[in-house]
Amino acid sequence: MTGPAADRAPSLARLCAVVLLPFSFGYFLSYLFRAVNAALAPDIVRDLGLGPSILGVLTAAYLLPFALFQPVLGALLDRFGPRRVQAAMLCVAALGGVLFSLGRDAVTLTAARALIGLGFSGGLMSSFKAIALWFPPERGPLAASMVSAIGGLGILMATRPADMLSQAMGWRFVFVALAGVVALAAIVILLVVPERRGGAAPATLRRHLSDLGLIYRDRLFWRLTPMICATLGTYIAVQTLWVGGWLRDVAGYSREDAAWLMLTMAVGFSVGTLSMGVVADRLLKRGVSVMATVFGTQALYFLAQLGLVLQWIPAAPVLWIVFGTMGNVGVLTYPLLSQHFGQALAGRSNTSVNLLLFGVAFAIQSLIGVVVEFWAGGTGAATGQAFDSRGYQVAFGALLAAQLMSVAWYWYSGRRGAQT
Repeated sequence: MTGPAADRAPSLARLCAVVLLPFSFGYFLSYLFRAVNAALAPDIVRDLGLGPSILGVLTAAYLLPFALFQPVLGALLDRFGPRRVQAAMLCVAALGGVLFSLGRDAVTLTAARALIGLGFSGGLMSSFKAIALWFPPERGPLAASMVSAIGGLGILMATRPADMLSQAMGWRFVFVALAGVVALAAIVILLVVPERRGGAAPATLRRHLSDLGLIYRDRLFWRLTPMICATLGTYIAVQTLWVGGWLRDVAGYSREDAAWLMLTMAVGFSVGTLSMGVVADRLLKRGVSVMATVFGTQALYFLAQLGLVLQWIPAAPVLWIVFGTMGNVGVLTYPLLSQHFGQALAGRSNTSVNLLLFGVAFAIQSLIGVVVEFWAGGTGAATGQAFDSRGYQVAFGALLAAQLMSVAWYWYSGRRGAQT
């Protein structure tokens, strides 16, 4: 749909049907692929004999190209629109899924996992760009939370359902089947989503670099981004791999019990993300800022992590459910940046954050594996033994400290800015 018909103001229900749901489905698949290794790790480790550090790097390989492509992605979204860009990127992800299903060694699987990450690098950002183009600004946080909630269902499918399918058909079948679904999603986006541009003329390379410089010099950007990277980066790294290891090695859960708890966490993710968006939307109408909602939720998120660091095993189900429910609250800050920089820079401002976020998540996910292996003393999943719980305690404790420091920076930089 192009021309005047595309520029009319459709109803909110129609926007959800033809814009929000197709992009949300792409993000659903992105999260499914991002998190599925947490459930399938025992099968992959058994077949290839991997240690925790290699498993961490292999899984985190999704995140590095995801991060590095963000500046290019932002320019593509602002120039060509989210519809065409997301459809093309999903085709790349589907190819990566097929290659992963065929891999016979860690190097091949790592390369395929990186290709999957590259293909899914537009999942959330294309959704946010579509929201900036189609939705009124005051509904941005609610629409963003709806996308994230639907994406969270991908985490749900990556837990017990993926585990059961892997045990019945093999993990290779899981990946090739998912690749077919991703290709179908690309077709749906092309056929269903209407075309709409932001109205700005395509930027030259020089203008593009100038715009990126404007974003990276912005005070609000550097006030919010460290907190987003620390909190969401920790959530992504732990939720998509190491929660399963903690449940097995620290709490002594069986594979089935761990998968069921991760499924419950995924339900909590979707319910919590959507609820936070609704609450933020309602409170905003009453004069309560979005950031107040974010900080109230983060307090519970940090308390849950403190319990995990202290390894309160009897409370483990509650702690992990709170972690899964509250961990994605930082997503509510993305529309704030879109509004701050304006529609023309919405894609590049959000992808500039994502470049740093997923770079941090890659480092966290990899380093957790290094720390766990250091404490393991050469034993662990590759030999069928549990890793030393102290490795998790040290890694999770350091991450909690970093997150608290990022919140302190937000408040300090805000006060400093008010004084200048």
